[in-house]
Amino acid sequence: MELIIYLLIGAIAGFAAGLFGVGGGLIIVPILYIVFTQMHYDPSIIMHMALGTSLATIIVTSISSVSAHHKKGAVLWQVFRNLAPGLALGAFLGAGIADYLSGQGLQLLIGCFAIWVAFKMFRGAGVAVDPQRRMPSAPMQLAAGGGIGIASAIFGIGGGSLTVPYLNRHGVVMQKAVATSAACGLPIAVAGALGFMWFGKQADVAVPNTIGYVHIYAFIGISVMSFITAKLGAKVVHMLSPAMLKKCFACLLTAVGSYFMYQGLSQLF
Repeated sequence: MELIIYLLIGAIAGFAAGLFGVGGGLIIVPILYIVFTQMHYDPSIIMHMALGTSLATIIVTSISSVSAHHKKGAVLWQVFRNLAPGLALGAFLGAGIADYLSGQGLQLLIGCFAIWVAFKMFRGAGVAVDPQRRMPSAPMQLAAGGGIGIASAIFGIGGGSLTVPYLNRHGVVMQKAVATSAACGLPIAVAGALGFMWFGKQADVAVPNTIGYVHIYAFIGISVMSFITAKLGAKVVHMLSPAMLKKCFACLLTAVGSYFMYQGLSQLF
């Protein structure tokens, strides 16, 4: 039964990864939080395990999603090369920062972040990308990658929630922004997952079938199914208008953000 749940999570998350370039983390984290809570794991580490396991699965969904986007020639590989070193270093550091935060603190941070990004995306849904805008210099992209990497590890996501708006703001159309974001999810996921494994080992996590903060069975189940469905999501993205994509993206983020805000605040009162 447990494996079936992880396979279902993977099917949904993989489709979202290909469609929105978010690596599926915005769906994986809240569902894993619920599943791990029902399995009566230590409440103080449930959020950390959801984040670490999410990042590990994004390694697979990113590979699947980016291969489909690459076939359509939508990935801006030069931009990826500029961002990647900062993304990887930032993601590892972000895992360390998350290790020091409480589960409740992480919930509130993720909730606020998701709602903020949703507002920004929805407000700009009907706004055309300015073709005169250009990407900043390589060092500035490297620095931006560092910031995106840190935040992505703390939020357990592939970086799409930050990378897509960042690219949009600098003149990249939505389809190419989503495709490039999918590629950027790989260095974030690898470095972030290794970070959560490392810091989780130092914390001596007493949960079976785990390496640090990464749950192995959940990783396998989600990865297997998401690898398949990410390709489907990547195909659908090229059938939709940029404005519709932004609105769908904003609705997804609002739902996730509201959920975590409720969870975090309910523990305060």
